[in-house]
Parts: sequence; structure tokens; C-alpha cells
Amino acid sequence: MKARSLLAGLFVAAATALAGVAIPTSASAAPQDVEPLIVGGRPASQVYSFMASLQSSSGGHSCGGSLIRPNWVVTAAHCGTPFQVRVGTTNRTSGGSVARVAQRIAHPSADLALLRLATSVPQAPIALAASSGPVGTATRIIGWGQTCPVRGGCGAPVTLQELDTSIVSDSRCLGIRASTEICTNNPNGNSGACYGDSGGPQVKRVNGVWQLIGATSRSGNGSSVCATGPSIYVDVPVFASWIAANAG
Repeated sequence: MKARSLLAGLFVAAATALAGVAIPTSASAAPQDVEPLIVGGRPASQVYSFMASLQSSSGGHSCGGSLIRPNWVVTAAHCGTPFQVRVGTTNRTSGGSVARVAQRIAHPSADLALLRLATSVPQAPIALAASSGPVGTATRIIGWGQTCPVRGGCGAPVTLQELDTSIVSDSRCLGIRASTEICTNNPNGNSGACYGDSGGPQVKRVNGVWQLIGATSRSGNGSSVCATGPSIYVDVPVFASWIAANAG
């Protein structure tokens, strides 16, 4: 794990720079439909069995998530409580499995939440990595976020998008909590996560298998325009004990 110094304070409203929803005022708040984006990415090269779309009762996408148990999804806390999730498809409107959300457990001080599904799904969950890795670690981000940098500037992609990126120095991200978050590169200076990608996975390959290291949180430079700087991701492996205690 890369060296990090502890920064105090709770997660703040800057998370909305990557989310298509407002930060909820209670655990029961529901996300609104958004224009979901990864800017500068490409259509998914494979079906990620663990990839989840957080949705309204009508199937509108709001945020991403990662299946970590047959009936548990990890996502960003600021995404609120969705009605349902669709798991294991590259098309957010069809395929995979759909399950209602029965419970939401938010971390008290990080932009991280667990969603318990009312029924288990058959898709294979993703394992948590032992650590996120040092600066320079190759990673991939995945999501249905909008594909243009200005909020509301384009419609939502139906096909899942992916982008190869890497971990960069914490000093590149403004307001990062260095002990519990990851600063992630903006490849070519014009690509990265955007509105609708919040909560979605950042993964790395370990012995040829994808492992989860991050959950999309917010912009790393405070801009409301996407892909103008690095992005901040919650360092999910740091919270492995909390996840195990709550998700079993």
C-alpha cells in the first residue's frame, strides 16, 4: 500500500463532481436518475460479472457498484439508497440479474456504503485486493457515466464503458484523505470518471484476475467539468475489516 498520512474530517459535498445525485440527508434517501459517463473510454471489452448499476424502480441508472458477495454490493455513500441493482451485464437496460435493495449500511466517516440485496444473484462477486498498490499501479475504471465532460452535455450510454488508468501521487488530488483514498490519473489529460460513475469499481489485475481496489468518489481538482484532472476513489481494501463485519 502506498504511504499515506491521516487526514481528519468527514467526506464533503465535493463528491457531487462525479455523481449524478445530490448527497442524501438520510440513509433512506433515493438517488435520482442521471445522465450516466466515463470520458475518453471505450465500450467494455468483456462482461464484468461483478459490475452493478444502481437504479430507480423504473430502471433509471444513478450510480455504479461492485458485487462483493452474492447478496452484497459496495458503492459510494453519497449515492443514497437505490430501489434495485442490475448486476453482470454490459447493457444497463437488459441482461444480468436484477435484485431489490433491502438494506443500506453507510460507513460513518468515508464515502462508502454497503447494499444488501433482498435475493442473492448468481453472478460471480469480485474479491477485494490485499491493498490498492503503490504509485504507478495499473488500474481500470468501469461505469455507465456520461461520455462528455460538461454535465448534461450528452445522453447516457447504454453500453458499459471502461478506461485504463493508474494510481498517481496523493499530491495530485485536492482534498484527498490520503490514508483512505486513492488519487487516480487522468490519462492524456482528457479522460476519466464523470457524472453517473460514482460508486463504480476501480480494479487491478492480480495473477490475471480482477480485484477491487476502489469505489469512485469525486473529482480530484474540484472542477465540475469532468476529465480535467485526476479523480478520487475510496480505497476499498482499507475498509476490509468493516466490510467483513457488516457483510459477513
